Amino acid sequence: MKRTVFTIGYEGADLDTFLATLALAGVEHLLDVRDVPISRKRGFSKIKLAEALAFAGIGYTHLKPLGDPKPGREAMKRGDYLAFLKIYENHISRCDSQRALDTAAEIARNAATVLLCYERNPKQCHRTIVAEQLLRRDTFEIRHLGVAEVRNPLPELEQVCENGALANL
Repeated sequence: MKRTVFTIGYEGADLDTFLATLALAGVEHLLDVRDVPISRKRGFSKIKLAEALAFAGIGYTHLKPLGDPKPGREAMKRGDYLAFLKIYENHISRCDSQRALDTAAEIARNAATVLLCYERNPKQCHRTIVAEQLLRRDTFEIRHLGVAEVRNPLPELEQVCENGALANL
């Protein structure tokens, strides 16, 4: 059976919307492919994220060897995509990265899996390269998920009367 491997970035998302997106996609396991699994966004650091995922019935595995090393992240910040590619291709060819890819493929064969990193756009993130590497190990289908950017999920609730009662909507 051909399994789907999803990818997702949490940039601009809140945790509840992120978890809802995973649930709607039928995700069973999240593979965190961040080199440094900490975040300034509430709920997206490794321990808090793993706890929230467990509560939602989704497994969690951090695969540090698949993370983009600091020089690769710096190249992307500079907009030097070719340097990023060279750095990451060298990184992912290392033995520990190859073992982590084997682990990722094994998990993805047995559960609907999503690769997680920060960037919203998969074309600007190494998780797309990780997904392409997984295709070399099995016949997966790759799908990129988007998370709605949540600023105010119910904008109509902004219509409030002066006395604080909700206006007729």
